[in-house]
Amino acid sequence: MRTQILQLLRAHSGQYISGEDLSRMLAVSRTAIWKHIQSLKNEGYAIEAHPRLGYTLRQAPDLLSPKEIESCLHSHSLGRQIHYFSDVGSTNNEAKKIAADGCPEGTIVVAEAQTVGRGRLSRGWFSPYGKGIWLSVVLRPPFQPQQAPKCTLMAAVAVTKAIRSFCDVPCGIKWPNDILYEGKKLVGILTEMSAEMDAINYIVIGMGVNVNTSAEEFPPELAEIATSILAVKNEPVSRLQLLCRILAELELIYQQVIREGFAPVLEEWKTLSVTLGQAVNVIGPDEQYSGTAVTIDEDGALLVETDMGLRKVIAGDVSIRPQAAGNQQSANNS
Repeated sequence: MRTQILQLLRAHSGQYISGEDLSRMLAVSRTAIWKHIQSLKNEGYAIEAHPRLGYTLRQAPDLLSPKEIESCLHSHSLGRQIHYFSDVGSTNNEAKKIAADGCPEGTIVVAEAQTVGRGRLSRGWFSPYGKGIWLSVVLRPPFQPQQAPKCTLMAAVAVTKAIRSFCDVPCGIKWPNDILYEGKKLVGILTEMSAEMDAINYIVIGMGVNVNTSAEEFPPELAEIATSILAVKNEPVSRLQLLCRILAELELIYQQVIREGFAPVLEEWKTLSVTLGQAVNVIGPDEQYSGTAVTIDEDGALLVETDMGLRKVIAGDVSIRPQAAGNQQSANNS
């Protein structure tokens, strides 16, 4: 009921809507409307009441609560079931639990803060309260397990397009799982899977988006390698609107993959890449070498031209080599 009241108040933005009209439209008593309005006020919604005019919404709290997400969601399946936490260890860990219990595809886990957020290779992810989008999405795709790693590339395309269109920030994708702006990390993506030999049980795509973290708030060890949309634009951005844009973009691209396969997405990834054409260091568990990132193949692997010929990079960490000392920061803290 409170979600419906919020939707009506937003639909009459800048205007008053009477308790009588709300009562009639929602088929409840005016007393019930008043009680729900009081509850919304207690949750941080600035709702002004006028004895003759009714109610108007002046300001909503900067939260990614289910009521807020439902009020602006444009996707049809992603985000229709929401597990929300004020703070949580890791949204990916929670998403894997509910996925194993059979939650429907498109279920999301979102938190205001993470205490043990994770990136690739078990690295930590700075996830302060109310400053970013800490999100995991559960998918149950029909394709084979060997195609699952390409879901990271799919998500990177979706998030990059959402940030570019909504925030007007010309970010790009670093293979395999980061989104950068001028060499600094804006977004990290972590994809995890449960599968049988020939079928995927579920895929969880975790995304950490640095939205409204100020440059001064990043820990010293991240200050030179991480950034946020706020730091780039010098103004805060609606986390809620960006989250809903990300879900809409991801749903469109995911549906395209199911219809047409990954080939179109991989081509789009190439146009958004900041890795291709760059000198890179390939840091693996047993070796390290340098070369030029040429392209990605149909499996999403990075092809690197080295002095010893073309190398295919499937696992390991790739960092963009500085072009001059101190000129470009390494971005290998995925």
